[in-house]
Amino acid sequence: MSQTSSSSGLPASTRNVTGRIDVHPRGFGFLSVQPAPAGEVISAFIPPPELAPFLADDVVSATVSQAADGRWSASGLSLVQRPREQVYGEVVLRKGAPHLRIDKEVANTDWPLDAAGVEVQPGDAVVARVADGKGVLVYKLEPGADRSIERVIARHGLRRAFTPEVLEAARATQARPHTVGARRDLRSLPTVTVDAPSTRDIDDAICVLPAGADGALRLLVSIADVAEFVSEGSVLDQAARERATSVYLAGHVLPMLPEELSAHWLSLVPGEERLCLTVELRIDAEGRVTAADVYESIIRSWARLNYDEVADFLDKSIVSSPMEPVREVMPWFRAAAARLAVARAGRGGIEMAREEARFTFDRETGQVSGIENEHPTSAHKMIERFMVAANEAIAEWMLTRGLPALYRVQDEPDPLRVADFAAFAQHSGFAAGFGGRMSPLALGAFDRQISGCTAEPALRSVLRRSLGPARYTVVPSGHFGLAARWYLHFTSPIRRYADLVVHRILKQYLHGRRDFTHQDPAVEQLATHINTRARGASRAEQDRHRVLEARLMASHVGKSYPGRITRVKPFGLIVQLDDMLVEGVLPVDALPGGPLRPDARETSLIGPERTFTIGMPVQVKVVSTDELLGRIEFALAG
Repeated sequence: MSQTSSSSGLPASTRNVTGRIDVHPRGFGFLSVQPAPAGEVISAFIPPPELAPFLADDVVSATVSQAADGRWSASGLSLVQRPREQVYGEVVLRKGAPHLRIDKEVANTDWPLDAAGVEVQPGDAVVARVADGKGVLVYKLEPGADRSIERVIARHGLRRAFTPEVLEAARATQARPHTVGARRDLRSLPTVTVDAPSTRDIDDAICVLPAGADGALRLLVSIADVAEFVSEGSVLDQAARERATSVYLAGHVLPMLPEELSAHWLSLVPGEERLCLTVELRIDAEGRVTAADVYESIIRSWARLNYDEVADFLDKSIVSSPMEPVREVMPWFRAAAARLAVARAGRGGIEMAREEARFTFDRETGQVSGIENEHPTSAHKMIERFMVAANEAIAEWMLTRGLPALYRVQDEPDPLRVADFAAFAQHSGFAAGFGGRMSPLALGAFDRQISGCTAEPALRSVLRRSLGPARYTVVPSGHFGLAARWYLHFTSPIRRYADLVVHRILKQYLHGRRDFTHQDPAVEQLATHINTRARGASRAEQDRHRVLEARLMASHVGKSYPGRITRVKPFGLIVQLDDMLVEGVLPVDALPGGPLRPDARETSLIGPERTFTIGMPVQVKVVSTDELLGRIEFALAG
């Protein structure tokens, strides 16, 4: 490679950069520099000795050098910023002094531990505050506590407990009554909520008014008016803003707001008066939303329904006991869902409701006891259509009035991603035929192809990665996966801060404010924070899922299952089991026909005798599990 000088005086293959540290459980790390000075992405290897003083996510300055084979390495690391405040670890003794063996994905060496006067023993699990190259004990876990939960919480910088000040503010908030005032009174309308039986933070309720002479019906989606009780800048608001989202860690919830509010005072529980923001949609006989109105309201839920009983009504006309008070209007719920489904199908996109793996837990011990696939029912799809329609209507309503908003956008996937997915579909036995680019209608057509097939979960998993992530921004743009021209989040302010921001702007407008700044830079800055927190929450949920999968599959070692290759990596193949939706690794050195190397797009592992490609069905055997790393290792069976 050319060694011409750069403006810094260093040769072109050596650069001074700033980047973020990633720690590998095997003790080395990588420095991610994106974008790099020349526009490319640099991932520079950090050897263990250089990594020792640092933690994952540290921002450092360093010198990176490129070898003849094109690989980068980093040296001379110097700390610029340490966003991580706490770490999880286990106590060990070194030269008689307590040290903290930190989570292997956060640090590669033991750090001195200041026990802060608390008695600790080797093997104790603790959470510590990071300070001056050591850990200062925050709390010690009780014997028998689930250590994996604490590890995940600390690893991703989540907040477990609320401060006494926040809890006191939540209790004080409950003293404020739910009064009608100038609100529209909807208490006499047959309004219901539809959720899973375990749901406690109920933030959306629905009502459908029968069609009139013109054939148009009205769908009312009423959302808990969190902004009425959580004022901007308050102690409660600061806590919610910092968290930005509730986090669901399979058997454990970290709510965005204290449970006194999220599960009680704000939750739309049946029989209780609740303040809401309501969007009322006029839906004609062809499924078009021809008008939308937004207003403050007060409701009383007539019934709390679950997905299974609503699906039984939609599919079999079975009326459950809780449904009796609203049985006369239930056919109109079905009509509204069908109309919106027709309109959605006409523009393309995919259904967001999907099959998911859910863990079951022993009621007495709280330990994971099994895993089962949860299939989306007609009720899940109905609620999804109602919420999507409400979110779209609010997005257009705000946009036409020039209001700033946190839009939820998803770009069209680039042609290379589309080509990779088409190859995956082909190897799974499906013809995508997208051509040079994927359109929303082509996506919708493919969605119809795979619905109900054995390979559907794996196909949807890869498809969603191909579409790429959605994000929040003040710049209005489309949501590709939903084929929506404008879209935002309005329907879950109890558990998403982005929705609360939208509610506040709506309420200010409804109360007469008109001096808004369209695409407000302060709102965009907030969007960046929410995006970061949402990504962290998603990674934490995935980590927790992998840990429980490994814990559960430890009792399945030696058993064989059919699966499908969903990803190709230099270290091997990622395989998803057909029946359990569990993912594991087929290491490259355990595969026949080697040596195997990934192709340029990492769609195949190619060897002189055999090729393994994404989408291929395989029969695998569970070889081992590692709960600490959330890893399951497979081998080819037979």
